[in-house]
Amino acid sequence: MQTTEIFLIRHGETDWNKEKRLQGHLDIPLNAEGFLQAQALRAGLSEVALDAVFSSDLLRARQTAEPLTMANGLTLQIDSDLRERCFGVMEGMRRPEIAERFPLDFAALNNRDLDVRYPAGVNVAETLSEFSARAIGALQRIVRNTRHRRVAIVSHGGVLDCFYRHAENIDLRQARDFDIFNASINRFTWNGTQLRLIEWADVSHLNAISLDEVDR
Repeated sequence: MQTTEIFLIRHGETDWNKEKRLQGHLDIPLNAEGFLQAQALRAGLSEVALDAVFSSDLLRARQTAEPLTMANGLTLQIDSDLRERCFGVMEGMRRPEIAERFPLDFAALNNRDLDVRYPAGVNVAETLSEFSARAIGALQRIVRNTRHRRVAIVSHGGVLDCFYRHAENIDLRQARDFDIFNASINRFTWNGTQLRLIEWADVSHLNAISLDEVDR
């Protein structure tokens, strides 16, 4: 079977990332740093001939993905199942506020309880089990329905967490002991039956932004 190389990318920085607010399904755009990161991604992958670019439908992911599609002369393929997990009423809040207002739900969040559904807010929350099934289902649909050899998938921290655990066979309930960086490049392969992790949390392409800031 054909092997598909997957470049899994977390969206660039947003103001809510800096403020450590849960974003979930709320549609927050990239900030100025995030746009710089999106351009750095384009440069960092300039020698990779992508056959397709897939993205969550949320703005912060699409804005990160668009430079990659332009560089490769592609049309961005939107998949809403690549969205971040929905956290219901907790979306838009920082963790201290959640702990104060919703202590039981905050405990469930920290404990990675699989089947707890947080109170609804603007959006109806997903359980962790539901979210993981959606995210992994999107990945499997993409790789099984494509003949492309190299694809980029631009998504969110929670989705990257699910993919990492799926490839490494790590229980969803286990505390996370790996980093997930904005605009990071994470490489996997799919051989038709198995997802394999090749490289995780590569942010070397973002060094150019730091150099530019020093120059300014």
